[in-house]
Amino acid sequence: MTSTLTPVRKRSALTKGQLPKYAPYVVLGVALVLGAAILALIGFNAFGWGVVSAVLFAAGLVGWSGAVEGARKAKDKLATCLVVGAFLVALLPLISVIWTVMVNGIPGLLNPGFLGTSMNGVTGVFDNRAAEGTGPVVGGIYHALLGTVQITLLATVISVPVGLLTAIYLVEYGNDRPLARAITFFVDVMTGIPSIVAGLFAAAFFFAVVGPGTKTGAVAAVALSVLMIPVVVRSSEEMLKIVPNELREASYALGVRKWRTILKVVIPTAISGIASGVTLAIARVIGETAPILVTAGFATSINNNVFGGWMASLPTFIYTQILNPTSPSNPDPSSQRAWGAALVLIILVMLLNLGARLIARVFAPKTGR
Repeated sequence: MTSTLTPVRKRSALTKGQLPKYAPYVVLGVALVLGAAILALIGFNAFGWGVVSAVLFAAGLVGWSGAVEGARKAKDKLATCLVVGAFLVALLPLISVIWTVMVNGIPGLLNPGFLGTSMNGVTGVFDNRAAEGTGPVVGGIYHALLGTVQITLLATVISVPVGLLTAIYLVEYGNDRPLARAITFFVDVMTGIPSIVAGLFAAAFFFAVVGPGTKTGAVAAVALSVLMIPVVVRSSEEMLKIVPNELREASYALGVRKWRTILKVVIPTAISGIASGVTLAIARVIGETAPILVTAGFATSINNNVFGGWMASLPTFIYTQILNPTSPSNPDPSSQRAWGAALVLIILVMLLNLGARLIARVFAPKTGR
């Protein structure tokens, strides 16, 4: 009889002095009720309710833990609350931005022809009719979407080979030489330059080479590549550094030359991180407005030639629609187009990240036999 009761007594001893599993939910419910009551006295709003409830929840849970479990467990609960709170504070702006863009952008995205037409021929008359309810919102972002894809693709074609080869030199051949130190220094400087400076540099360069007033998608791509190259160099350099030296030494022991070792062993091993770095570089520049305004201008019609003529992009489309509405007396249709373009821009960035993850998964080195 004694032997059968012993396990029950041991389990009771182990759970003694601990908060029940439902304790956080009870404290959360009480905190929400008290927070609503406090905010009702001074003026209720959702943000204040969340802040007051979070403070009451942390205080209640830590106090209860201190009374039941002791100071050590209470400190652990306090650290957990601070970490979770910091995470939620960091997540709140992201959720707020995505929610705001979705709420305001979906109506614009649902307009007929929004993705398949340009702003060529669209005047304030059409927006006045749309505002009065006698006509639909016409005009779309096809020309800006096409320009964004062309400019970003050309900038990527310029930046990725230059950045990757620079990173290979720094890791595999630099050996702390003066040239390697100089490259590292200038890469660090380029990382922090304002985007408008990159645009002015590209505009001045083509002004000297081609002639004054040169504004094309290629000039904008050069400006964006100035911003992309430091990101590609830094991310690729870090990825190449973490490749184990044993892999290089094993390749050298088999008589493989260094360039082939880099091509067949080092780069495939680090390809997943390199792809992520390239995606970050694209996300860094795809939303830039100032350098594209300086170098590519703005167009309302479709331009398929990245090397000739002014070219629109999604950031400049958003900028012009907000700053200079098609109908100044009725800016709502222009604002609707701008929010729709912003939503499309966010979707593009998300697709780029998903594509990078897919590339990393496909090209990552296989660990199994």
